Amino acid sequence: MRALILCLSLLIALPALAVQPDEILDDPVLEARARDISRVLRCPVCAGENIDDSNAPISRDLRLFVRDRLVAGDTDQQAIDAITERFGEIVLFEPPRRGLNWLLYLAGPIMAVLALLIAWRFMASRAREEKAPDVLSAEERKRLDSLMRD
Repeated sequence: MRALILCLSLLIALPALAVQPDEILDDPVLEARARDISRVLRCPVCAGENIDDSNAPISRDLRLFVRDRLVAGDTDQQAIDAITERFGEIVLFEPPRRGLNWLLYLAGPIMAVLALLIAWRFMASRAREEKAPDVLSAEERKRLDSLMRD
């Protein structure tokens, strides 16, 4: 019984194949190119999922569009450019490194460096606090002694 439950749970965990059999091209070279292109294009509806893995209707349309462009003789870049022209750079998993897109590429490293600097300053201030000796002045020592006697 446990083995059956394990097998069923593994079947459920398998990813669903989004590319339908009627979408697959007869030419294996063109199909491989279409799959490569589909992996670099983001689904406009599904956040963080490429059109090759997405079951959204728009992703199916985009997969068919890519295949039509490849059959018509477009290069990979021309097919990507055609989709980018229609939907914008949001469909690209790796937008070109120009203009404001540099913020996407630099934000992570800049935030990491800032976090390290803040952590370093915090740790340095804690170390200074721990090293500060508790030395009493002569007057404070006399007062402490008098309080301790009473």
